Amino acid sequence: METQNVPNLPRQQPNDRIKLNVGGKLFETTISTLQTSAPDSLLAALSSRTHNQDPETPIFIDRDPEIFSVILSFLRSNRLPSTARRFSKQELAEEALYYGVDAELKAAMLPPPLSGIDALLIDTIRPTSDGFPSAFTAGAGDGSVWIAHGGQISSYDWNLTHTGTVRTHVDEITAIRRVWGEVAAVASDNGAGLHFYDFSSGRHVGSAHWTDSSDVRIYKARVVAVTDSSDSVFASFDVPHRENCILRIDKSTLQIVGEIGRQTASATKTMVPGKLTYVPESGMIVGSSVSSGAFGFSGYIRIWDPRLREVIWEVNEPGSGRSSRFGDSFADVDVDVDESAMFKVCSKSGDVAMADLRKLKDDPWVYLEEKNPSLRNSGGGENSMIHCYRKQVFVTRDRGLEVWSRVREREDEEELRESRSLRGSSYRKNYVDKAEDYNGERGMIRKMEGGGDRLFVSRDGVEGIEVWESSNLSGAVSVL
Repeated sequence: METQNVPNLPRQQPNDRIKLNVGGKLFETTISTLQTSAPDSLLAALSSRTHNQDPETPIFIDRDPEIFSVILSFLRSNRLPSTARRFSKQELAEEALYYGVDAELKAAMLPPPLSGIDALLIDTIRPTSDGFPSAFTAGAGDGSVWIAHGGQISSYDWNLTHTGTVRTHVDEITAIRRVWGEVAAVASDNGAGLHFYDFSSGRHVGSAHWTDSSDVRIYKARVVAVTDSSDSVFASFDVPHRENCILRIDKSTLQIVGEIGRQTASATKTMVPGKLTYVPESGMIVGSSVSSGAFGFSGYIRIWDPRLREVIWEVNEPGSGRSSRFGDSFADVDVDVDESAMFKVCSKSGDVAMADLRKLKDDPWVYLEEKNPSLRNSGGGENSMIHCYRKQVFVTRDRGLEVWSRVREREDEEELRESRSLRGSSYRKNYVDKAEDYNGERGMIRKMEGGGDRLFVSRDGVEGIEVWESSNLSGAVSVL
């Protein structure tokens, strides 16, 4: 077949116009506007149509013209117009996917950087079946979340849209962590072992159990806490006769490759770690355990080297050091992996203290100072929890929530960085959520976890997971 000769036409220029007929409505834009989308997108392909087509004949696209007008406006200015409010995020995301600009639109629709000072409750996610969450895990990059309710796990994407539910073989999931890709590690108080489920296929892909051929008492070990590194999963196991340890599980094989910190839990100082955090900078694992009784709170914090499989630092509370405030043991502990710092909230005073993980000593605590009298603690910290995320420290107060944020020091910043010192005056406190604003209608906060630029919160006796985001007035480009 002979090739038809096409007359030489002028080369297309970025400012050349192109006409589109979307669902019966005419649009006119430039080649350069369409080419701001991804090179393999539908719109980029339309911008490079062959020259022998009549430029005055609009290209017909059988889609919703009103949503297309939003997408076109976004391509022109890299900002979502106010008319975007007329559509749900899901509607916009589906149309963006069709045109091949979903990655660009997603970036614009995600919330602004999380700032606890002006965070707002923007949504509550309620699974349709058994809406009381037993555990959840957030996506660190995109603000997605997987919620365990009973023996099921429901996944919600970056758009907080439900994308699927997996039924597990356990009755009540009490610990869940997204360990890579679409794979979650789950555990239950009612069943032994750590189990791995792949959300892309909805399948159970493996399990890890603590056993010991030389000790018949090591059986039916339940998992209490889970953390992970780039190549390993670490889980604290506890058996009925109160012996416990941390197991290291290889991510590529899902096989146990090491046992760390085995101890007999005959006292508070040897209880199973209830919280684990892997610190990438040092490659260490920080674990803590806390108990409360008639005489108050007590517990320990330990740091393990998983390569040596031994403890390299530990502290027990109540302590005897000056800064540890004897008799005021911590109610909760968490680690800021970005700052390589550890934070605790005290059970009696409610005070917050920090310790530099790079300069640990017998008594490493520095207490955060609040100079504003109206923001100082007025009660204890018996029911307080603490969570570190994005260089911020979130602390629960009764049913309320406060945040400690890092502020600039007046001293030379470069000198401060070189000294890598943490100071009590380096943080300022603000309220995120005041308990009195809700007249006691909401339960105590049970768990907090950051993901993307969101903070997820669950409460006792309350259905669903609260989603907190910073206000768009803090500089966001999205209007949704």
